[in-house]
Amino acid sequence: MTPLAAVVSGPRVRLFACFLRLGCQQAKPLQLHTGASLAAKNHYEVLVLGGGSGGITMAARMKRKVGAENVAIIEPSERHFYQPIWTLVGAGAKPLASSGRPTASVIPSGVEWIKARVVDLNPDKNCIHTDNDKEISYKYLIIALGIQLDYEKIKGLPEGFAHPKIGSNYSVKTVEKTWKALQDFKEGNAIFTFPNTPVKCAGAPQKIMYLSEAYFRKTGKRSKANIIFNTSLGAIFGVKKYAEALQEIIRERNLTVNYKQNLIEVRADKQEAVFENLDKPGETQVISYEMLHVTPPMSPPDVLKTSPVADAAGWVDVDKDTLQHKRYPNVFGIGDCTNLPTSKTAAAVAAQSGILDRTISLIMKNQTPVKKYDGYTSCPLVTGYNRVILAEFDYNAQPLETFPFDQSKERLSMYLMKADMMPFLYWNVMLRGYWGGPAFLRKLFHLGRS
Repeated sequence: MTPLAAVVSGPRVRLFACFLRLGCQQAKPLQLHTGASLAAKNHYEVLVLGGGSGGITMAARMKRKVGAENVAIIEPSERHFYQPIWTLVGAGAKPLASSGRPTASVIPSGVEWIKARVVDLNPDKNCIHTDNDKEISYKYLIIALGIQLDYEKIKGLPEGFAHPKIGSNYSVKTVEKTWKALQDFKEGNAIFTFPNTPVKCAGAPQKIMYLSEAYFRKTGKRSKANIIFNTSLGAIFGVKKYAEALQEIIRERNLTVNYKQNLIEVRADKQEAVFENLDKPGETQVISYEMLHVTPPMSPPDVLKTSPVADAAGWVDVDKDTLQHKRYPNVFGIGDCTNLPTSKTAAAVAAQSGILDRTISLIMKNQTPVKKYDGYTSCPLVTGYNRVILAEFDYNAQPLETFPFDQSKERLSMYLMKADMMPFLYWNVMLRGYWGGPAFLRKLFHLGRS
């Protein structure tokens, strides 16, 4: 594989590499954390709910503020996954094993890992309850519980995944089934879906479509494949600049896109998918498939839906500028579980972590937060096995691009960043609390152009 440095070269990139090396030098190696000790406390200065990207990142940052012994993470899972790479796993471009590590290995050293599930939040009393009947109190609470996958809201799932020809890149249990379905494809409809709910990584449902089309071309099956993207949305992408680029790809590659079509049932034994027309509720269409990729409906975690910290829709109700809770000043939210009006991605979490770090620092000093989150998020739109359109945008769906070139163009350099550099940044810099997004790079590149 061509090294990234050979593809993206120049003084600005070398300067970026220098910053990256500095960040890695500052970040001390994470030590193996074996889990909750027998002497686990029942009160912490900072309590983090969730051991995903937002939770681990904020725990690392809070450790530097208040000391490791005063921070705890509540997380039941034994393994931590870098989920953005699953797009490439489902297309056979990366092994599943590369996406996961033991949770113990990413918990910041000295921080308490409480291996349990949160079952109740009581912000009026500054405490939570776990599924092992523990009550834990806190001075500051960071909620990073992610988003819930609701496969069961589609009739015939998840049991339908026991059949061949069907997969989903959104679950560790089903992502390899996507690759198997792709390899086993012979002739017919290859269908890709997008649900009628908020989702994490909203570009992923169509990324696997582009990769599948490229695979069919590479294996001589393209002429036998009718590729269909059935989406509940009314547009291919929410940012006009990138939507226009994607529409051009869709035309060039002869892909069929049907809008306002929501998957409501999978008859896996018959290889049939049932869609409802959202513009005409009750009107359905049955389509046979040779391959089906399902993006499941998603929702806030059940524990949040009826909790005092949730808004009417069940999401953690935070200020969109500061990430501080709107009603409980010592409660904060980050990532997919919040009602922040931006796309739910790991890149968004990185940017939010830097803002939240500053917000909490000022709250701890009884000062008013001043740094505002602009809604920055990023979606590397994989359009082939060596091409990516790097979409970056803000709350207003306006491009907020890092690099000094047109990011709506497909580029090998952006693919290599997605496939190789971003996972490195995630494991070695972001989870250690040293990556708050590329804002400083934007300033650097723009200064270089002025």
